[in-house]
Amino acid sequence: MLLKKITAAVALATLATTAFAQVKVGVITSATGPIALVGIPQKNTVPLMPKKVGDLTIEYISLDDASDSTASVTAVKKLISENNVDAIIGPSGSPNAMGAIGFVAEAGVPLLAPVGTAAVVLPMTEQKKWVFKTTQNDDIIAKALVEHMAKNGVKSLGLFGTGDPYGENWSKVMTALAEKNGIQIVANEKFQRNDTSVTGQTLKIIGAKPDAVLIAAPGSSAVLPQTSLFDRGYKGKYYQTHGAALDDFLKLGGKKVEGTILAASLMLVLDEIPDSNPAKKVAAEYMGAYEKMYGNKPATFGANVYDAGLLLQKAIPIAEKKGKPGTKEFRAALRDALEQTKELVGAQGVYNMTPEDHSGFDERGREMITVKNGTWALLK
Repeated sequence: MLLKKITAAVALATLATTAFAQVKVGVITSATGPIALVGIPQKNTVPLMPKKVGDLTIEYISLDDASDSTASVTAVKKLISENNVDAIIGPSGSPNAMGAIGFVAEAGVPLLAPVGTAAVVLPMTEQKKWVFKTTQNDDIIAKALVEHMAKNGVKSLGLFGTGDPYGENWSKVMTALAEKNGIQIVANEKFQRNDTSVTGQTLKIIGAKPDAVLIAAPGSSAVLPQTSLFDRGYKGKYYQTHGAALDDFLKLGGKKVEGTILAASLMLVLDEIPDSNPAKKVAAEYMGAYEKMYGNKPATFGANVYDAGLLLQKAIPIAEKKGKPGTKEFRAALRDALEQTKELVGAQGVYNMTPEDHSGFDERGREMITVKNGTWALLK
């Protein structure tokens, strides 16, 4: 009888432990500072993410790095050493994420980076195998833009990008693709995200007389180069990267960004997307939940964090078979499970990860979009 009571007590204790087992996920966003337009919707998305997977609960520990790369590293160290997190989502900025790679790799903690630059996962290295990117790689977006340029008679192109990993990788990708498609790069100018004037660079680009200009910058920093070109009379075609895919780009640019062309997430033009698109339902659910909580629609950057939650939701039950949350075995298994993600439908497209591709998007993760009458519209 006593043995039965002891056995029952052990069983109850085991059930209680299982019920309260917890996966800890750190989230680092730039909710303040120069790239807050990117970070705010990402921070706001955290309450909408999965809170339970099977018998495991998920605790999100959210920190703000104020758009500062040094603060990002400090936050990463804190989450690893003090909070013993099993995964980290963030930081918001490309330079911030690049600075975190060595630390997560050394600790063996998967990082889901909601950033623009493909440099966080390419070229693949021993350190970068711990990083997964929840935005479209530059080449997926760039190929769509270059194809449009080639079909519309663009023979010369000016590049105007940020002097950081985001702009630098775009310069690299576009230079190679332009050459393959018979497009000459006649100007390549850099600026900093917090610059208040880009007059010098603008005049150099106008002087080169390109048929079109591609601006490679994230968030609000994408506006200044274009308005500066417009104010000085540039009449060529304007292209932007998916870094400009937020409604504030329209508000800040006004009539000066009319006609802009970009390739970006279906979220910008969801009402025009056919129901056959697998990501439409997920995107609608996310956007509806966000609007219900905050009273406005999220920028596409928020979906980068939302999709990270969906990736973890699928990977956690697989990792649990190899170890308990809070252990290095669990984290290693979580990394392996993320890498084996197949046909996971997110709010931006469909993810298929491989050891060589830690972004996983294909053409289903982009739409050709333009600014028409002050709003986003499918490019037809």
